[in-house]
Amino acid sequence: MAVTADRQVNIQYSGTGLNANNSFPAAQNTSSPAQNSYTNLSSGANTINTPTGAVSVTIVPPSGNTVSITLKGISGDTGIRIHNTDPSSIAIDSSVTSFVLTAANPITGVRILWS
Repeated sequence: MAVTADRQVNIQYSGTGLNANNSFPAAQNTSSPAQNSYTNLSSGANTINTPTGAVSVTIVPPSGNTVSITLKGISGDTGIRIHNTDPSSIAIDSSVTSFVLTAANPITGVRILWS
C-alpha cells in the first residue's frame, strides 16, 4: 500500500506591530517512502542516499548538538551550514540520488525523515 505525504511550511510572526501567518503547502507525494531513521555522522563527509519516491528530507540534529553540519550536493561543494539543533526541511527534485552532510566532529543520532 502506498503512503501519501502532505507537507506544509508555516511561518508565524508576532510582535511589535507585526502579526502575520504564512502557510505554503507543498505538492502532495502519493508515493512517499515515509522513512524515519537515526543516522550517526562521522567526522568529515557523510553520503546520504535518497530513497525512491522522496520529494523532501527533514534533517533534525540532536538537541544540544554543538557540532557544525554542512549540507552539500557533493563532497567538494562549499555547501551551506545548517543550524546545530533546529530542523531543516528541504524539498528535493526526483533526480537527486544522494547528498552529503559534512560534520566537524562525530554526531550521534541525527534524525532523517523522508517524505
